[in-house]
Amino acid sequence: MPPKTSLTRTAVAERALRIGDSEGLDAITIRRLATELGVTPMALYWHFKNKDELLLGLIDHVLADVRAGRAASDPWPDQLRAMVAALVRAMRAHPCLPDLLHAADKKSVESFTRATDDALGLLERAGFALDEAYWVATYLLHSAIGLVQGQPGCPPLQLPPDQIQEWLRTQRVHLQSLSAERYPQMVRLAETYHTLPDLDRYYAFGIDLLIGAVEKMAASRPVAS
Repeated sequence: MPPKTSLTRTAVAERALRIGDSEGLDAITIRRLATELGVTPMALYWHFKNKDELLLGLIDHVLADVRAGRAASDPWPDQLRAMVAALVRAMRAHPCLPDLLHAADKKSVESFTRATDDALGLLERAGFALDEAYWVATYLLHSAIGLVQGQPGCPPLQLPPDQIQEWLRTQRVHLQSLSAERYPQMVRLAETYHTLPDLDRYYAFGIDLLIGAVEKMAASRPVAS
């Protein structure tokens, strides 16, 4: 019988994500979750048998909205762009997601498998062979991870807000100290470190870059009927 508690699988996943986002995956333990949720560890084992199963559950929970639209009239680039944008939003909301995707066997996660299958269908419509479609889908996944983990011009996530201006100043000084004769563009780049970058613009630019590359390659292939 289930435990006599209102605790849900979703509530467990959301608390675990809160810990993982702020402290990293190693900080997520069944004992700590039980303490924070005010239940016994046995109450959590009803939902997740162990930490590995919990991590898979977190991926499944976060990727629930990463899926293609089902209207046949929607152009494949629009649907593919929406999927990549949803994945990026999920990773921005949950900084631990990239590490989760690397650490867990995501191929056994329902929402990940469904998203992959949706992407393959869209890419076949674009004219890619199935193996090529899988390569493209993998490229998009890892590129989206790279967009989030490699935000240019941004301080480390752990840096306290009151130290951000000093971090920006340090970056400017470093670039301005370079030889203007040898590295003129790098020296000019120093001027971009007066403020933090517009991340919404950065992500929109990055997604355009990814989808634009796929569209360009697809244009050379016959469109599937």
